Amino acid sequence: MRVLDELKASASGRSEDDLDKLASLLDELRELCAGEGLENAAVAVRNGAVEALIGLCASAGIKQERLLASGLKALSSLLRDVGSTEKFRHGEGPQVVMGILKGGSESSDILEGGFRVVAAASAGNEVVKECFMDLKVDELILQIMVEKSNSNVQSLYDAIRVLLTPDDNRVVASQVYGYSRRFAEIGIAEVLVSALREKVAPSSLPSACAALKAIAVNDEICRSISENGGIDVLLHCIDEASEQKNKVIARSCCSLLSKLAGSDANKATIIQRGGFDKLLKLTSRFSEDPPVIQEVMSMVTILTLRSPENAARAIGAGYGTLAIQAMQKFVSSAQTQKQACLMIRNLVVRNPENRYVAQSPSTVVS
Repeated sequence: MRVLDELKASASGRSEDDLDKLASLLDELRELCAGEGLENAAVAVRNGAVEALIGLCASAGIKQERLLASGLKALSSLLRDVGSTEKFRHGEGPQVVMGILKGGSESSDILEGGFRVVAAASAGNEVVKECFMDLKVDELILQIMVEKSNSNVQSLYDAIRVLLTPDDNRVVASQVYGYSRRFAEIGIAEVLVSALREKVAPSSLPSACAALKAIAVNDEICRSISENGGIDVLLHCIDEASEQKNKVIARSCCSLLSKLAGSDANKATIIQRGGFDKLLKLTSRFSEDPPVIQEVMSMVTILTLRSPENAARAIGAGYGTLAIQAMQKFVSSAQTQKQACLMIRNLVVRNPENRYVAQSPSTVVS
């Protein structure tokens, strides 16, 4: 409450000293409300913080970079539930934020703060997603992404993922499938593949993978991503993650690769590029990490679905042994047991000869 009172008292000031004080207050508000500060955020929202910050950001000039960046980040920390995001919508927040992003596209700090707000405001609120799409946020994202200097704004990737996730339980039929197709049609998928190949910082790579996964909603888009080199890029990233033992990147890349493998044409490409060997190597690097092994087994389950030839290749590469070892080693991990069983099913259902290979005296598979 003290910070809110000081913010409201200082909001009219525009001298350099006043601006610095205001930015510091905004940073303090963000620290109080971010992360575990859910109750603080609720208090701030009830006392008009969302409306106050929208007004402050709307009145600030683009040249007041520090003030705008701090204001946007503070605003994103307040948007934690439908009540706060509805206040944001009714206060014309989407229009204000889009105006700032268009005018401040040369500033990484403003972009980071602005897309944090887009992601936070859109989470769990279908109507806010629609507002941003009506304001052509997809075209703005494309414009910003083609500029190399802005390629590592992680919140931009988070905003794509949230905009394309059907997470509003109040809505029976979400529109996000259509949004994903719009993103693909204007070329954002291709730009994301290019970013993964050349420009994304390791810290942003998982977010970029999640964004591309959210766009890949049908066979046509999945094939398009592959034709633009997406599978080659991901297999390269998996190799690097294996060498560097970066399990976060490894899981993100495997998850996206699994989505792309939903296309039968892409399955052949993954296997031709040595996918089975690369994924098995990954499991040896992360032999003590069930989540990585689960992602690999999920990938193999998809690659061998309705494909006796791929199932034979997988058994030859050693995936029958991997399934048995994982089940023996991670007995208490229900998800590992489940994923191993699903993979074994696809390995043997059309390949009776594999049933004798995928056996162990100490493992019961039903």
